[in-house]
This record gives sequence, C-alpha cells and structure tokens, in this order.
Amino acid sequence: MSFEPPTPTAELPTNIVDALNGCSPEQLQHVARYADELAEHKAREARLEEESEEQETEERPNDLPDDVPSKATITIKEINDNRYYYYYYWQWRDGDKIRSQYKGAVNPDE
Repeated sequence: MSFEPPTPTAELPTNIVDALNGCSPEQLQHVARYADELAEHKAREARLEEESEEQETEERPNDLPDDVPSKATITIKEINDNRYYYYYYWQWRDGDKIRSQYKGAVNPDE
C-alpha cells in the first residue's frame, strides 16, 4: 500500500474529485458503495432499454407508419351506422389520451 494519495482518472470531473477529497474515510466508503450500486442499476436499465428497442424493432408491422408507435393496434370504426363504411385506424394510448391514425378502408368483401 502506497503512502501517496491516489491519482484520479481523467474521466472524473474536477468538481467530483474536489468533493471526494473533502470527504471523511467513512463518507468515502458510503460513496463507493453507492457508486457501485448506481453503476449496476444504470447498466441494467441500459441493457433493458436496448432489449426493448430490439424487441420493438422485431415486432413492428411492415405497414406501420413511422409516426405510429409499435404498441398501436388496429381498430375498425363504423361510420353513420352503415356497415359498408368501415375504416381501419391505428390506435394507441399516449399518456391519458387515445391517439388514432387512419390506415384505410375495410374491404366489405373480406
């Protein structure tokens, strides 16, 4: 064990190094524990986000417009109680609102 103080890496901002230099040994132990836990948490969150994006890309329908989220579902709406006027809409929840985007007319022969 060296009697010289450790040299911080260049990646650490000066304000963090200065704050750490002002801490007691006990506080530094708490900081080290917190930093390890925080690093693990952020790595896990990044990994889950990446997996979610990969899954979203894989599950995205080919005809889904770019401005419609992949969680959207197709809804059929009847206009004026007339069974010949059905339309497909992409529909999804955006916070407290339900959003819709026109997809096309339903073929009555289908």
